[in-house]
Amino acid sequence: MNAIHNKEFIMSTPLSALIKEKGNIIYSAHPEETVFACVKKMGVAGVGALLIIDETGLVGIFTERDVSKKVVLQKVDVETVCVSSVMTRDVKTVTPSTTTDEAMSIMTEERFRHLPVLLEDNVLGLISIGDLTRWVVMSQQHNINHLVEYINNG
Repeated sequence: MNAIHNKEFIMSTPLSALIKEKGNIIYSAHPEETVFACVKKMGVAGVGALLIIDETGLVGIFTERDVSKKVVLQKVDVETVCVSSVMTRDVKTVTPSTTTDEAMSIMTEERFRHLPVLLEDNVLGLISIGDLTRWVVMSQQHNINHLVEYINNG
């Protein structure tokens, strides 16, 4: 596989491959949980976003950006206010067949750091810009190793 072909492969990889590789652990909260409980969940899990899910499915996302802009700057009482009051409601989602290139474009253009991956109404996972960057770096390292092996054995 040459370098150009490998780059096309990396960028055309469906997100389902990333979810399979990273695991499909979904960190979520109910819309009626307090902001404090959600921030605590994020801190314990070491994640920058929670999907907000109720009985009907995905209703929002709560991110570190929401914490800074809608909680801290607005001086929200984190122990009494529900996350539904400060979450992002219009969530951009993608499907498992969305490519890494498409996801990167969406994140760059829309200035998102997280994209929920849904199949119909079922949440399959959450892809972060860090996940995409890690995937590209890992794939490029694999390509470098392959080229070094080719040169050394050639």
